[in-house]
Parts: sequence; structure tokens; C-alpha cells
Amino acid sequence: MRAVIYGAGSLGTILGAFITKNGGQIDLVNRNREHTAALKANGATVTGTLNFNQKVSALSPEEMSGKYDIIFLMTKQQDNRNTVTFLKDYLEDDGVLVTLQNGLPEVLIGSILGEERVLGCTVAWGATRIGPGVSELTSEPDSLTFSLGSISEDPSPRINEVKALLEMMGPVHLDDNFVGNRWSKLLINAAFSGMSAVLGCTFGETVEKIPRRKVVQAIMKECMDVCKAGGIKIEPVQGKDIVKLFNYNNPVKKFISLLLLPFAIRKHRMLKASMLQDLEHGKKTEVDSINGSVCAFGRKVGCPTPVNDKVVEIIHRIEAGELTPSFKNLELFKF
Repeated sequence: MRAVIYGAGSLGTILGAFITKNGGQIDLVNRNREHTAALKANGATVTGTLNFNQKVSALSPEEMSGKYDIIFLMTKQQDNRNTVTFLKDYLEDDGVLVTLQNGLPEVLIGSILGEERVLGCTVAWGATRIGPGVSELTSEPDSLTFSLGSISEDPSPRINEVKALLEMMGPVHLDDNFVGNRWSKLLINAAFSGMSAVLGCTFGETVEKIPRRKVVQAIMKECMDVCKAGGIKIEPVQGKDIVKLFNYNNPVKKFISLLLLPFAIRKHRMLKASMLQDLEHGKKTEVDSINGSVCAFGRKVGCPTPVNDKVVEIIHRIEAGELTPSFKNLELFKF
């Protein structure tokens, strides 16, 4: 069986290191030549909550050859159509592409490859790229979990092979309600990644002060409201029922929800959103696929999303050079 991580950046470098360390064979592909060269010369270096170095098989896209049974897609999804069309020629006829991206990318990818050849995976841990060949694991070691599923009624039988590879890093939950699990992750990304990018801080710092916490809470509430309006059941994350803990319809539950937020994110408090990392490097972000997905679905089901709308607006203004990630941006939110 041949497997590859395409887009082995901060998360992909760590996943590839774990799989290789635990006996799996997988190629790590990245377009950043400096990063790829460092992986070839020095192996993958993992720092942060765990520290180790692992020799890995690293390639540039030009060095890819043959066909793969499993492709893990971990690029940003702004260019998914072109990326997946390119990868189609490297996928075996009975192979499967597994997207570990944010948002809801499976529908577009399925239209290119066929839904039965696409699996989706949500990642419950985070990482930050430190430098060429070096990634910092910013989540606690007991939170390295995955949720794996399909939008197809007849998913690829390779799902168990994918599960076995991912289990070389951490526990894998097979989803019956994959769309609900996608929305669980999207809710967390919209709230914490969105505000991490807006404020220029870690996940933990987004809920450190009450005014920031109220915006995070409002983003989560909008996500839960649009799912309710659209008939989507949001699934638990790592055994925690997000809706039960954080949804509210009266002042008392709202107050309790506010108090719980710092505890909910404590294992990932050091995580810095990939969107913020993109902004720091002058790159465009995935905000339209994260908070923007909430806004788009809200319009579809007739549910307003003013706070998510504001996050999208602010991040686009940062991309345009009108603003910078800063706690001062909190003043732009009006309740």
C-alpha cells in the first residue's frame, strides 16, 4: 500500500512523523523547497508538547511518481479544484483521497473524484510551523484524535486502512453522522481560529478576558443556530457535547456557557490559528471556507450570522492591509 501526505506543512509534518515512527510507510510532499530539503536532510522535528525527530520520506510535487492507494490532502483549500485535478492522476483506480482540511471541502472534491473515493477527516489537535522541517505540537498529547467519515452512502472499503494509518498517531472515531462532525470542527474553527486571526493571539488568549470571550461565545451560538435551522445534528468532540454545554436560551445558561469556555479550550490553549500564521506571512486565509461557510449556510436557511460576517470582514481587511491582527479589533464588534 502506498500512501502520501500532500501539503505536509505544520500538521502534515507531525502526522507523517508519527506514522513513520510507528512503522508506517508514507511520503511527505510539500511545495516549499526549503521545508522539503530540511525534511530530507534532517528528518521531521516535532517540538512543543512532545519532542522527537524522525527520518521521513520527503518529496516535492515534481518528484512524485506512480500511483497512491491513499492520499491525505492537507493543503489550504482555496485552490482545491486545481490541486485535486492534479492529484487525480496519482490516485489508484480504487484509491481514496482523505481531506484533513477545514470547512466543508468534501462536496467539491467528490464532484471531481466521485463521492465514494473521498473520505473526510476532522483533526482535534493543532500545530504551528516553526521553520524548515520543524513543527510545534500545540495540543496536549492526550488530545491527538481524529474523526473519519464519508458523505457517500457507499464509502471506499479503504476506510479501515486509512483508520489504521491515523491510529499510528492517535484514536480514530468512525462517524455515522460525518456532516455533524464536520460542523463540530467548523464551529470550533470559526470561533477560535477566527478570533485568533482577528486578535493576533492564541486560542487560550481569545477567551482570557470576558469581552473577547463574549465574541467567541456569539460565534459559537450562530453556528449552533444555523445547524438547528438546517436540520444538522452537531456531534460531540472528544466526548464533550458542545451543544449541551454551550447552547443557551436564557441568561443563566448563557452565563454558564461563558464561564466554561476557558476550560473547554485548555488542552489547545497554546494553539495559534493557521489563518493567523497565514496573515503573519502575508498570505490569503481560508476565512471564506471557515466563518464564510457559516455565513453562507445561514443565508441558505434564513438564519442571520452578523458576528461571523464581521469576522470575515475584519480578516479580509487585514489581508488588504487596512488592519492588523490586534486586540484593538475587538472594538469593531457591536452587540
